[in-house]
Order: sequence, then C-alpha cells, then structure tokens
Amino acid sequence: MKNIGKMGIHYLQRLNAANVPKDLIEKGQNRVIEASLTLIRERAKLRGELLRALGGVVASTSLLGVPLGHNSSFLQGPAFAPPRIREAIWCGSTNSTTEEGKELNDPRVLTDVGDVPVQELRDCGVDDDRLMSIITESVKLVMGEDPLRPLVLGGDHSISFPVVRAVSEKLGGPVDILHLDAHPDIYHAFEGNKYSHASSFARIMEGGYARRLLQVGIRSITKEGREQAKRFGVEQYEMRTFSRDRQLLENLKLGEGVKGVYISVDVDCLDPAFAPGVSHIEPGGLSFRDVCNILHNLKGDVVAADVVEFNPQRDTVDGMTAMVAAKLVRELTAKISK
Repeated sequence: MKNIGKMGIHYLQRLNAANVPKDLIEKGQNRVIEASLTLIRERAKLRGELLRALGGVVASTSLLGVPLGHNSSFLQGPAFAPPRIREAIWCGSTNSTTEEGKELNDPRVLTDVGDVPVQELRDCGVDDDRLMSIITESVKLVMGEDPLRPLVLGGDHSISFPVVRAVSEKLGGPVDILHLDAHPDIYHAFEGNKYSHASSFARIMEGGYARRLLQVGIRSITKEGREQAKRFGVEQYEMRTFSRDRQLLENLKLGEGVKGVYISVDVDCLDPAFAPGVSHIEPGGLSFRDVCNILHNLKGDVVAADVVEFNPQRDTVDGMTAMVAAKLVRELTAKISK
C-alpha cells in the first residue's frame, strides 16, 4: 500500500531524471487538474439544473468521493472506500428510505457527482499542497450549484481540512463542527506531515474555519491532543464519561450565529463490534444507535458532512462495515436534504 501512495512521486522523479523540462511537466499537470475540475463542474451543473427544474428543494445532498489514503499513518485502505460505500447504499439488501422517511431514490434528496481523481492527479506529480486546493475547489463547485450540499466520502481524515475550508470560504464565515471519532486528529503535524489524517483539525482551527469544534467518541488521546484542544478551545467528550454526557450530546443545538453545521464522521468512532473495517481499531466506542441518536436529535442547519476512514481491506467478508458506512450516509443525507 505504501508503494501505491508514492506512485505519483516516483513518476515525477522519473520525469525529472529523464530531464523533461519542468514547464512541460507543469503544463501537463495543469491539463489534468483542469480536466478533473471540469468533470466535477459539469456533473454538479447537470444535477443542479435538474433540481432547479423540479423545484421545491431547499437543500439536496450530493455525494462527492475523495479516494485519498496516502496521508494515513498506518494503512492506506481508506482510498478504496468510496465505491464500496456507494455499492452498499444501493446493494438491494435494504430499502432506500432513511429512518426519518426520506427516499434516497428521489434526486431531490440525493445525487452523486462522482470522485475527485486523486490517484490520477498524484500519478502526474501533483503534490499535496495543490491536491488539497483541488479538493477545496471541487467542493466549491458542488456548492456553487444551488441547492446542492456536499456529503463527502473519504478517504482518510486528511480530506476534512480542504472540505471544511471550502465550505467556510464559500459560505463566507466559520461553521460549527460536530466531529465523531475515536481520535481528536489535532496533532500539529503528525510524523512531520502537516496534512496527516491525524492533523486535519489543527489545520481547520488554525484557519479559523470553525467557531466551535465538538469531538465525541474520543478514547485514544495523547498529551499533545489535550494541549491542542486547550489551545484551540475544542470541546472534547471522551468515551470514559459518555454515560454522564449522553443527555447533552443527544440534544445538541449548533450553528446559531455562524454559517451552519458541518458533521465529520470517522467510522472508528464506533466500537469495532459495529464497524471492524477500520485502520485503527479502538475498543470501547459508540454504538451505532448512539450515533443515530446524536444525529437525529441534533438541531441546526447541516450544510455539509463527510464519512471517512472506512478501510475495505479490513472489513468482514460480507462487507459489514461498508453497510454501516452506507447507513451513516443515509442518515446524514436525511439531516442535510430539505
């Protein structure tokens, strides 16, 4: 898996070794980037035109896949998650209705604009600074087609930074974030990587893209994680006190005075009994019903969300965690679409 993550770097090294002019390489990269953005733009435009023609839609969830795994500190399998989640959403073993009664088959509820071609971009040597900008721009393209609101399928948790940045910049101000995770992902630069999946929320808070950050399900946290939380004023709710905090967390009201609510769900927020297909298995987590109760009872305008860190390479043979991730997508869709 590490080799896959470095393919783009190695390709660029080979081009440099062959003395290919840098301006020629850059022109080629720019063409690939523009093609990537054009595809997202036109897909989003088509969905937006359809929904505006149908009418009666205030907000509609639109899936955007970001199959990025190379910023993971352990396994890179989350890069393969978006197609597995989509397959599980539509597999036919369950109906297409959310628990709150919304029909996913209705395009006014759910559409899909495809994936950011992460590996193709890396294959032509696009570095992480540019890649994060491409993800940000892709999310903005989706949001630019009213009434679409993005629900992003990861991918590792590093994608939350460029996505939240896009949402905040597009809406013109910070959001409140509800972050469900076993880990706070707030290291300054884990293992020297400022874009590590363990550092995404440090980048978000540094950028001023969130007013409040509530982290729920935490049960693997270091001294630095606590210090960073204190530095940024993060509200952390650890599993060791969940029974005490349950009433509060199942009756949250967020987003007043800011541009809305962003929800980030790392699948490992769940106890591995419910979701074994993750890279970092941490016992003692939330039940699926705990998560549903938090989401269903949340009061606030949910403007975007992500589901990250599902690793198909560690899932059960029958795809149990894929179905769990798909169910999370269904219930998040119900919170976004209106």
